[in-house]
Amino acid sequence: MSRILIGLLIALLVAAVAAAVFVWSGIYNIAASAPHTQPVYSLLEMTMQQSVRLRARDAEPPALDAPGLFERGAACYQHRCELCHGGPGVAQNDIALGMQPVPGPLVNASMRFDSRELYWITRNGITMSGMPAWKLQLSEGDTWALVAFIERLPQLSPASYRQLMASRRDERCSIDEQRSAGDLAGDARRGRSAASQYGCHGCHRIPGITGAKVDVGPPLAGIARRQLIAGQIANTPETMVRWIRNPQDVDALTAMPNLGVTEGDARDIAAFLATLQ
Repeated sequence: MSRILIGLLIALLVAAVAAAVFVWSGIYNIAASAPHTQPVYSLLEMTMQQSVRLRARDAEPPALDAPGLFERGAACYQHRCELCHGGPGVAQNDIALGMQPVPGPLVNASMRFDSRELYWITRNGITMSGMPAWKLQLSEGDTWALVAFIERLPQLSPASYRQLMASRRDERCSIDEQRSAGDLAGDARRGRSAASQYGCHGCHRIPGITGAKVDVGPPLAGIARRQLIAGQIANTPETMVRWIRNPQDVDALTAMPNLGVTEGDARDIAAFLATLQ
């Protein structure tokens, strides 16, 4: 038995060394102009499918044939999905076509995923695929409306799809902003997730949020101890919310963009930043 264990440990050590050499050699081509090899793609696809199935199993779909739900979903699809996934007779945007993996058409999505899984993917996104999480930009009801639309998408001809989209062009999807009185101070746990979803770690190094070592904006470690925000205003919960929601209102010369952060999400992010002592 001891020889077997020693053999397994040696095998694991050799595998770890081989993996390290492979990574450091740079031999694997990560260019978007060169697709993954088929084994790598198949492995990633299987991992994604199994992960989605596990996490989506507890979702509870509403009545997806409810009046108006399909039409509402069409509006959300037009403004959230068509750019990358196209539609019947409509190609993806050229940016999407240059991505790897390519965000393919959703005409057959309902054949590969059930309604729970489509909901979970829309809500949470798929990491390292370009598929974003829409849970902060799309309400619960509109997420299910989008699922209802995707499930009926195969029934639409190019002509009927264009006609439907033209009729919903001016309609916009909604964001849930309902909060109880106890939520006004913000929730640090939600704020950590919101900071990631709004891409704050794309410019800042933020403790507790995984990201690259970027220096576009200052690191946020210890921000709770700083007296001033942007060297302009006192560092309080209310002024932090103001800064997050409209940076140019505080400093007209700042490069920090207005990300369209909602009031509730800004309060949550401010609560999270207050924990970074």
